[in-house]
Amino acid sequence: MDRAVSLAFIGFGEAAQAFCEGWGAQPPGAIRAFDIKTEGAAAVAKRADYARWQVTGCDRAADALRGAGAVLSLVTADQALAAASDAAAGLEPGSLFFDMNSVAPETKRAAAAAIEAAGGRYVDVAVMAPVRPALLSVPLLVAGPHAGAGRALLERIGFQARVVPGEVGAASAIKMLRSIVIKGLEALTAECLLSARAAGVEEEVLASLDASFPGWDWRTRADYNLDRMLVHGLRRAAEMRESAATVAGLGQSGAMAAATVDWQHRLGSLGLSPLPEGLAAKADAVLAATGKHDQ
Repeated sequence: MDRAVSLAFIGFGEAAQAFCEGWGAQPPGAIRAFDIKTEGAAAVAKRADYARWQVTGCDRAADALRGAGAVLSLVTADQALAAASDAAAGLEPGSLFFDMNSVAPETKRAAAAAIEAAGGRYVDVAVMAPVRPALLSVPLLVAGPHAGAGRALLERIGFQARVVPGEVGAASAIKMLRSIVIKGLEALTAECLLSARAAGVEEEVLASLDASFPGWDWRTRADYNLDRMLVHGLRRAAEMRESAATVAGLGQSGAMAAATVDWQHRLGSLGLSPLPEGLAAKADAVLAATGKHDQ
């Protein structure tokens, strides 16, 4: 692995920290980071994150970008374009800007225009699986005119990346359309099994689903899906708004993506913590929080 790359993170949440964990005690070079949470009530916790991973935290994006040959943008979907626009002013000429956010192709193209106008090299990156437990092994798709250079650098610092044909937005389109199924299954599972729990028939429903889909293990999958929605629902809702925009841009209705936004946002907004163990306990907690179930 190359050890001479100066990196900057824009956004230092779960994904960025997972990548730092993957590098361990031997990061690929000097690492600086800027996260909007450095500015608010969560500043103390965010600075603790920087210290934990031996990253230099910066009070401004421009400070994080100074001298960086590669920038990894990992913010929430609704902030991706703003992050690229803000970063453009501080980019080093020729630096690679890896937009790893889950947003619509049109959003990526707008971000690319800002980065390219500032002299940076924009790379459309789609992160195709959860960053944990994969860490640096999470599969990445890259697209756009600088995809080759982007893949080479990503692989030098330990990632696994594959170039997909097409301009900026091609990698994002794959991720956004795939998310209709992945995040949509989570929403369908929540609607089905929370309702089944409220009706007192979840065991029959689970048995019927297992009979229809042998080997699927609906209880385990439903427990995992509900867990992800409760923990990451707000972020997933923002991503699914981008999926709906992607579908609409292709002349389709986007109704399924829009319905998924509602479920992801609803569960993510509950703020349940710590999460109960097991599907039944999680379902009961959700139903109690929404006033739909007497425990």
